[in-house]
Amino acid sequence: MKRSSIKDIAKLAGVSVATVSYVLNRKEGQRISEETRKKIFEIAETINYTPNKIAKSLKTNKTKLLGLIVADISNEFYSLMARNLEDKALKLGYTLIIGSSDENAEKFKKLTELFSQQQVDGMIVAPVAGSEKTLENLMHIKYPVVTIDRYLKGVTVPGITINNQEIAENTTSLLLNKNFDKIIYIGYETELPHLLDRQHGFEKAVHASKKTVEIRHILVGLENIAEEVHSQLENTLGKSPENTALYFSSNKLAVAGLSYLVKNNIKVPEQVSVIAFDETETYHLFPTEITYIQQPIEAMAEEAIKLLDGQINNYTATEKRVTLSAKLIAKASFK
Repeated sequence: MKRSSIKDIAKLAGVSVATVSYVLNRKEGQRISEETRKKIFEIAETINYTPNKIAKSLKTNKTKLLGLIVADISNEFYSLMARNLEDKALKLGYTLIIGSSDENAEKFKKLTELFSQQQVDGMIVAPVAGSEKTLENLMHIKYPVVTIDRYLKGVTVPGITINNQEIAENTTSLLLNKNFDKIIYIGYETELPHLLDRQHGFEKAVHASKKTVEIRHILVGLENIAEEVHSQLENTLGKSPENTALYFSSNKLAVAGLSYLVKNNIKVPEQVSVIAFDETETYHLFPTEITYIQQPIEAMAEEAIKLLDGQINNYTATEKRVTLSAKLIAKASFK
């Protein structure tokens, strides 16, 4: 069966091949009526037109493919981010290829090599600890790349982050003003700067406060999270806490902590107030609505695609960084 072509669409629509090309490639600046655009898209769909990407890439030196490397695709934050990035990319005519590094620097490196072999036009990455050299190599060869959610110290890469330290500091100040007897910060033993920013924001607010309150830290590794959180909460929180606040610096930590509270029948917010960084559908399984810090995922995705597309087409500075603001969503778990 003969493959449908742009010429076929042009003939059926009664327009030039150039007009069809402008419409299907979503090029701006051409005076083409909305009626003609609609007609071209309808004909393309009717005759099952599929662009020949190989021929197109040879002509333009672009594949219209983008690579996305997330740290952990099983984390709801990253799966939601991937979905938003895919939607934004499609609007500009790009197809997204997704890989998960599983917080492993060697796997992160291999994924960047795989994507470059696939000739992706650029990459959006959530870098992992130890991936500095990989990012530096990409920047050295001027490969279009944008970091999202995370950044690495000492590596100048354009990227999208949020105000981790500021929102953590503001949230901690709110906790300190509520006259709890004890506030427990649950975070990670990590070198990742964005997570350390959250911890530094917590500590900055504590140091600036004149309140007399017991402050405790629980820091766990990136593996065996649930077991470590349960064990340390048993030692630090106990099974009959009173007037205590728990501040979880990620949704995974929060889910582990909430399961401990359920297991030990600890009431929220009567005995313990809870605030978590990031949302997850799992919170809905808990009997009390959880107060959380919401990251602007859709805006992050939009800015990342815009920044990467700008690099690919040489109209955005390669050192540009964008910082967006998160916000606290107050629910019943905070007394």
